[in-house]
Amino acid sequence: MQKSNQTPNIVLAEIITIGDEILYGQVVDTNSAFMGAELGKIGIKVKQITSVSDDPTHIVQALDAARTRADVILITGGLGPTKDDLTKTTLAKYFNVGLKLDEQSLADVTEIFKNTVGK
Repeated sequence: MQKSNQTPNIVLAEIITIGDEILYGQVVDTNSAFMGAELGKIGIKVKQITSVSDDPTHIVQALDAARTRADVILITGGLGPTKDDLTKTTLAKYFNVGLKLDEQSLADVTEIFKNTVGK
């Protein structure tokens, strides 16, 4: 869907980063810089980068706002194993889909951790 203020043939993107650790300065957001550079290489213009906390209301508000500005929305962060990482469940509810455990992905991640622990 083309946004009303958009020139035809220019795709606009927005990047949403999720995580309290980004907002508190505990982690530097290198993901957005990487994605912005890669999107630029293929002619997609990043319109905005938004950082929000691990809070369902903030995530939903950021998505709703981004949908009015961008053709493509990329989301990064908020997927850690801690209880405050609510991104997966919030996005599943937002898009009205369920969560599914992918056994092969779980096996791959488990293998990565087995090979990196103690090294």
